[in-house]
Amino acid sequence: MKHLLKLGDLSAKEINQILNLADQLKYEKKNNIKHHLLKGKTLGLIFSKSSTRTRVSFEVGMYDLGGTALFLSSRDLQIGRGEPVEDTARVLSRYLDGIMIRTFAQQEVEDLAKYGSIPIINGLTDYCHPCQVLADLMTIREHRGAISGNKLCYIGDGNNMTNSLIVGGIKMGMRVSVACPKGYEPDADIMKWAAENGDFECTDDVLAAAKDADVLYTDVWASMGQEAEAEERKKIFKGYQINNDVMAVAKSDAMVLHCLPAHREEEITSEVFEAHANEIFDQAENRLHAQKAVLVKCFEGE
Repeated sequence: MKHLLKLGDLSAKEINQILNLADQLKYEKKNNIKHHLLKGKTLGLIFSKSSTRTRVSFEVGMYDLGGTALFLSSRDLQIGRGEPVEDTARVLSRYLDGIMIRTFAQQEVEDLAKYGSIPIINGLTDYCHPCQVLADLMTIREHRGAISGNKLCYIGDGNNMTNSLIVGGIKMGMRVSVACPKGYEPDADIMKWAAENGDFECTDDVLAAAKDADVLYTDVWASMGQEAEAEERKKIFKGYQINNDVMAVAKSDAMVLHCLPAHREEEITSEVFEAHANEIFDQAENRLHAQKAVLVKCFEGE
């Protein structure tokens, strides 16, 4: 494994290897066991989209692993002023040992990998969010003992999170249901792949999707770059919320996940959020451990 561009590139075996390493690294961090596996390595962090969890977890992760992280805002790079991605990739490959990029277009991530000679990690694009879903899978396994056989229900916009959750869930043996308004479904090719490779459904009926779910998941109604649509989306997504009615049709011990930040009383009620806060903040913490595992695997496979 040299890059993490999207979860579709990984096999179930590779995902399991990442999760197993993440568990080990989490245990070692909790017990103050040093693991400087990337001593002397330097990771560039390119941000075209702002972030809390992605930036802090990657910077702390590289520190824990004995390496160094450099924050590179697209506003400060020539890539933000029109330098071709292929030129940026070849220049930064001469300076850095790896790049994490959080941006809009998936093609930008793919081009960095194509033209560069160092590991590239997708920290988020409009198409997918693989690092988040690795942390999600890690959290599901921690709380439920296994991933395979559980039903995952996502409620909300068919966005980058949904795309990656579908792929990660199906690859790891989960049943996956998605509830979203008509016209806001996940990527058509991903849905086709899911239907051919696992147990998958997409509907506009929230309660039908949530029936007997082991894991309920949601995200904000308007993602970064969609701020101008926020008020219109509030009308369209009204009812696409994890609340007590949804919890009532899910399994009695269902867990709730949210990739954060959360807009309480929109996609999730405050009551449900607080009742499942331990799971949600374990999920947020696991970004650190899962991404450290990704870094180690990518640098090992270079």
